[in-house]
Amino acid sequence: MTPALSTTSPATDGRPTGIADSSDPSDSATPAGLPDLPELPDLPELPELSTYSRLLDLLSADPAAYRTICHEPEGNTALASELRGHPLEQAAKSIVVRAKRSKQDGGGRYALAVVPGDRRVDLDAVGRALGSSRVGFADRTTAERLSGCASGSIIPFSFHPELELLVDHELLIHSHLYFNAARLDRSIELRTAVYKTLAQPQVLAIAA
Repeated sequence: MTPALSTTSPATDGRPTGIADSSDPSDSATPAGLPDLPELPDLPELPELSTYSRLLDLLSADPAAYRTICHEPEGNTALASELRGHPLEQAAKSIVVRAKRSKQDGGGRYALAVVPGDRRVDLDAVGRALGSSRVGFADRTTAERLSGCASGSIIPFSFHPELELLVDHELLIHSHLYFNAARLDRSIELRTAVYKTLAQPQVLAIAA
């Protein structure tokens, strides 16, 4: 299926224009003739939605640097890349890892390792960067808590002070990179130079 593309504008606060988002209550109109319902208390915003909004707020500083791509829900990097229509090596695959310095180090350090979509995270290289020989993938609950994203939609940005951002240098050789935008049905195409400026990652060789 060909993805639906949208542009952004300051008038929509960086959000896609001309696209109905079923998760946005403002898209649902109350049918005429029905009585007003009692106002419900505010519900806490879902982590993936709050991160999505925060991401768009960040990108809205330079609307010309990115575009939003709408597609069928997909969390697999290879399949999402097909839906978006770009080479797999331009996809930013983001994985939360945990490094422990000793057996007594219960919490350890966490990092968001970002590699090209056609590569794997080199845990030994990540361990050297974090000063640990004991590195593994974080459990799903922790990964979602630190990234603020549902599994399969983690963005290559860190908004959490305990989550260090490590990016493989080979991902940054392309003019643009692509990633799920904290939602399975939304992706971002972003100029790489702008990504580096906004994300301020540690650039290393961490892909296998």
